[in-house]
Amino acid sequence: MSENSMVTVGRRTNAVAGYRFQKKLGAAIKLAVLSILLVLFLAPFLMVLINSFKPDAEIILDPLRLPTSLRFQNFTVAFEKMHFLNALYNSFIITVASVVFIALFSSMCAYALVRRKSRGHTAIYLAMVASMIVPFQAIMIPLLKIYGSIGMLNSAWSLVYMYIGFGTSFAVFMYHGFIKGISLELEEAATIDGCSTIEVFFLIVLPLLQSTTMTVIILDVLWIWNDFLLPSLVLLAPLKRTLPLSTFYFYGTYTVNYGLLLAGLVMTIIPVVVFYLFSQRYIISGITAGSIK
Repeated sequence: MSENSMVTVGRRTNAVAGYRFQKKLGAAIKLAVLSILLVLFLAPFLMVLINSFKPDAEIILDPLRLPTSLRFQNFTVAFEKMHFLNALYNSFIITVASVVFIALFSSMCAYALVRRKSRGHTAIYLAMVASMIVPFQAIMIPLLKIYGSIGMLNSAWSLVYMYIGFGTSFAVFMYHGFIKGISLELEEAATIDGCSTIEVFFLIVLPLLQSTTMTVIILDVLWIWNDFLLPSLVLLAPLKRTLPLSTFYFYGTYTVNYGLLLAGLVMTIIPVVVFYLFSQRYIISGITAGSIK
């Protein structure tokens, strides 16, 4: 081998070694950044969990310190005072009913807007998309005044009705992008076989919307389950409170029972965290599918 060839081989070897080093360095930096972000995101939850086992005196003295002993009494007392099972039932019924109706009505609405193309349908779709930028605080007072005057407050089903109204626009936006990519030949073949429009939707189109439906369900469950403002304005009776409202029980006029409050928060977020962990893989696939279609 000539001297020039040896120099060339040496340069290539150094280039490969340098590339591998840069790749490993980049992976290490990426891992470090992600680890820091993970700690930052988990820190509030860990703080709530740690302090939920402390008495109020320890929480006020040093909230960052680990508990000297695990105070499970906070959970038992909070469970009783906030009427946890009743609040859990209320949150479950309101969340499930709202999410089911949002997914069903929004998918049907989006299908009609996509397949029946006209200026009117386009205007309806644009109006629904535009309504997403209107903040709830802007219509909060008129909404309560109108529904209060017709006696629709202090009812779980009135709250479900409002959630359907506020959640439909985003869900229609999600479904609209995916339905545009569904082939018309499938629907035409089903129509030739004797299926009506309703049968085509439920037998052909709706099964193809599974990933988008799961995304809508997950996002709406996280929103409705954790919502505090709207239920606090609609549900007035103590026995109709949801879990977020029940945790507010531990706020007094001049004092706050931090130990019981944090224990109640832990019990409140556990169900939705478990639900999210088992269904998070559908979020990315659903959003990606909708955007591509």
